[in-house]
Amino acid sequence: MEIYLIAVLAFFAVAALVMAVFMFSTKEPNKVLESRLDVLAGKVTREESRQTDLLRKTYTETDRNSLIQAFMPRMISIEKIFEQANCNIPPSTLISISLMLGLSGIGIPMAAGLPLYVDFVSLPLMVLPWVWLYQKRSARLQKFSEQFPEALELLARALRSGQSLAAGLQVIGQEMLEPIGVEFGKAYEKQKLGMPVEDTLKEMCNRVPSLDLKFFATSVAIQKQTGGDLAEILDKISYIVRERFKILGQVAALTGEGRMSGTVLLALPVALFIYLRISNPEYIEPLWTTEIGRKMLAGLVVGQILGAITIKKIVDIKV
Repeated sequence: MEIYLIAVLAFFAVAALVMAVFMFSTKEPNKVLESRLDVLAGKVTREESRQTDLLRKTYTETDRNSLIQAFMPRMISIEKIFEQANCNIPPSTLISISLMLGLSGIGIPMAAGLPLYVDFVSLPLMVLPWVWLYQKRSARLQKFSEQFPEALELLARALRSGQSLAAGLQVIGQEMLEPIGVEFGKAYEKQKLGMPVEDTLKEMCNRVPSLDLKFFATSVAIQKQTGGDLAEILDKISYIVRERFKILGQVAALTGEGRMSGTVLLALPVALFIYLRISNPEYIEPLWTTEIGRKMLAGLVVGQILGAITIKKIVDIKV
């Protein structure tokens, strides 16, 4: 019974570690660039931006090692993640599904009297709902980014035809598909209720973490203050975004071999372990029956996680 208790505790420990690594590995917007855009848009002064950067730097240097302080903001924004993924499942339901999968992965082998190592099959089962959620969110945000240049060109044509910016938002909401049509449709509906266009775009930036969208919102705010040809500005932003996508495609092609090599290197130890477990179980049995074997196995798991993070950082080239 003590062995199964250890297995349960190990299950939750490793599951928490995997979730932490997965959540911390998600990309964050460029905070320095966002601060400069806020200054240009007149939302903050240069002195306020400098103080904010100083506070951010101080927080990063002093609290980087505090897991709780770093993890809690992400837990608080879990509803925003569901909104960005356009997921209709309530967060409590997804958490319940995750826990049921994990507990089933432990309880069924225990009830069937299967060996202890079978319990660890439940580890990936517990995080599967969250992997699905983050993949759904990433796919939706990626599709938004791909649709964005076309939306800007459509808005520029609407402005040249004599329509207002608000009417241009309505055109995008009606003519373009989800997700960008839905997001611009929300912005149009809110400005129709009396919210200024700049505020609706700022709110959309909070819903959709896209730096290109923030450039667009900042350009609109500056144009409102200083004047100018907004249609021409939108055409230039659209051109820059399309060129960046071309560069990203080239980077993906150049780093494809490295990503494949990393995948093979990470999968090789697991595949070798499974092969030896099936073909010669007595050979690797000391890994969980002896003290030094358990330490080596724990080191292997930690090494695999650190290796995955390192490879991701190497091949993840930002443009």
